Amino acid sequence: MEKSILLLIVVAVGAFMLNASTYVITPDYQVVITQFGKPVGKPVAESGLHFKKPFVQEIRKVDRRILTWDGFPTEIPTKDKKYIKVDTTARWKVVDALTFIQTVRNERGARARLDAILDATTRDVISNHNLVEAVRNSNSILSKIEEVKQDIKDRKKSGEAIVEEEISGEIEKISVGREKLSESIVLEAEKELRKFGIELIDVQLRRISYEKSVEQKVYERMVSERQRIAQKIRSIGLGEKAKIEGRIDRDLKKIESEAYRTAQKIRGDAEAKATTIYAKALTSGKDFYSFQRSLEAYKNSIKAGKTKLIISNDSEFLKFLKSSF
Repeated sequence: MEKSILLLIVVAVGAFMLNASTYVITPDYQVVITQFGKPVGKPVAESGLHFKKPFVQEIRKVDRRILTWDGFPTEIPTKDKKYIKVDTTARWKVVDALTFIQTVRNERGARARLDAILDATTRDVISNHNLVEAVRNSNSILSKIEEVKQDIKDRKKSGEAIVEEEISGEIEKISVGREKLSESIVLEAEKELRKFGIELIDVQLRRISYEKSVEQKVYERMVSERQRIAQKIRSIGLGEKAKIEGRIDRDLKKIESEAYRTAQKIRGDAEAKATTIYAKALTSGKDFYSFQRSLEAYKNSIKAGKTKLIISNDSEFLKFLKSSF
């Protein structure tokens, strides 16, 4: 019984000593061995089972992976006096674990350094350039605008109404660009971060917006510009309406004039034919023509039950009435 207890004690002590003197490194981490709080030896990066002095030595794990840093939106004045809010993000990793442990101790300390250094560097770089440099990456928009302007000129030559103000104003040409600014931030900040065993991989300007006091004015200016363009479009529309109505009125008058001329010609031809017929009738049958004209006169002047005539018996008007009795 005593031997069994002694064996269990030996096994427990052995397991405890083994646990105190061994450690495992995964591919995601590297280890710095400290003895009484001071680092000893070089960082251990090889994955697997490793040994250390029990009780007097401890391990400090340091992440080997690429880590992310998210900054706080910072208000920065640009070179052209535009107050903007810049939100940045970065990727970094530990390249010297020993220096990292000796300077910032852990990841929390590293992030505090990143906050201070990247914020200051971003402010310095952005404030030394115009706003457009932080917004655009290239000048490709300028060539596109030239194409649009040329298209507008061609359309104007064809008589089409164009609102030129939609692309009016000068577009500033950039010399650096957003990506170059990010690279400048990396170069400047890395000089400071190297002292902490940190390598800065890249920095991205995640979001750029106007500061609130300026934002409302920008919106108001945009609204005013849109309203001016809308008014211009309405004005052009009214001009086009007047042109169309004028063209319609001109075409209508032309049609009416041609129709009147045609009608008058037809009427003249008909009257000419009627006159010719009357003339022939007058020359060939004078008595018949006289008789017909008298009948028409009777019809137009004597209405049944409504007409009273006071004429003499020898009136020529009654010549054919008399002969009928």
